[in-house]
Amino acid sequence: MTDRYSFLSILKEAFSGQKGWEPVWREPAPKRDYEVVIVGGGGHGLATAHYLAKEHGITDVAVVEKGYLGSGNVGRNTTIVRSNYLLDGNIPFYELSMKLWEGLEQDLNYNAMVSQRGVLNLFHSDAQRDAYARRGNAMRLNGVDAELLDQAAVKKMLPFLDYDNARFPIQGGLIQRRGGTVRHDAVAWGYARAADRRGVDLIQNCEVTGITVEGGRAIGVETTRGFIGAKKVALAAAGNSSRVAAMAGLRLPIESHVLQAFVSEGIKPFIDGVVTFGAGHFYISQSDKGGLVFGGDIDGYNSYAQRGNLPTIEDVCEGGMALMPRIGRVRLLRHWGGLMDMSMDGSPIIDRTPVDGLYLNAGWCYGGFKATPASGFCFAHLIARDEPHPDAAALRLDRFARGTLIDEKGVGAQPNLH
Repeated sequence: MTDRYSFLSILKEAFSGQKGWEPVWREPAPKRDYEVVIVGGGGHGLATAHYLAKEHGITDVAVVEKGYLGSGNVGRNTTIVRSNYLLDGNIPFYELSMKLWEGLEQDLNYNAMVSQRGVLNLFHSDAQRDAYARRGNAMRLNGVDAELLDQAAVKKMLPFLDYDNARFPIQGGLIQRRGGTVRHDAVAWGYARAADRRGVDLIQNCEVTGITVEGGRAIGVETTRGFIGAKKVALAAAGNSSRVAAMAGLRLPIESHVLQAFVSEGIKPFIDGVVTFGAGHFYISQSDKGGLVFGGDIDGYNSYAQRGNLPTIEDVCEGGMALMPRIGRVRLLRHWGGLMDMSMDGSPIIDRTPVDGLYLNAGWCYGGFKATPASGFCFAHLIARDEPHPDAAALRLDRFARGTLIDEKGVGAQPNLH
């Protein structure tokens, strides 16, 4: 049986009728108890399981997912990865993630289609240019690549943008050339396969219906497939984090909102990187199949539904037309919604909770996909050692009570504005 993907294994299977491939992962029945139970089989939960096994030797782990693996936000996003942040609490963490992305395919022995095609943030005023220069300087002081481009440099890269727009003239941009895109589904599949190969049990169609707490300590989870005991319970449930944490009596500083994403019909090569509109919330790239993939703001009202509303579609398309009018003749193929766990300051939480043995990974807002490797790496470190990873030390749950917010946008404690 073929276990490791390689040129030779592919060649061997080509000449043997493709009969030697094993299932990508097992379908085990849940055991009575585990050392660690991770709630949520998305990118962050699967990455945590992989790094628990690989970095800390903890393989007695179950990942429980109410649907199929990767059925949540990891398969419902615009695939962008970057580390172009400003604040000290964010830069080391997202740069760790960027470095893990760069070695991910070798680590997992899986083609995740990591494409470092560059991320360009456009600016449209002198004040915005100064803000981007500040961010770029902060990035470079922390060893992260950043270049500030004038209008001529941007026009050379993207001549088809509307540079002379009366309301939003394009004056230049801040580019991180190491940023880019990664195939979202492949990230889930790669982490799942790697965790399974190290002995982790991946349990699908197993919804958590309760968290059992005795003497102030979490001792397991109630599921639709019975009780599963655990020495440690780790929550990685994204937009459902508030509902899952409430099962243990916790109220989180999080609101859930829908974020829509869109893809057009396939067209010839048009955009070779990722571009963001600085005068509104619009970001766009082009998939390998030719579709334009883009998104914008969350829908703005609290919801647990994975579907969006028409005014947001109109707003996102208006932003795209203001930036590049020629896409107006391209047909929209489909759109979908992911459930965002919007924290009070727009930054994530990786921390222990007031309930002993219960750990929290939540509050990812718009940044969950790009953070997948670092999130799993740092969450695994926290679970295994009961102390935060140095690059995630600022992402504490009690920062809201202490007043040490990590407010990247500077808009205060308003989740819908982050």
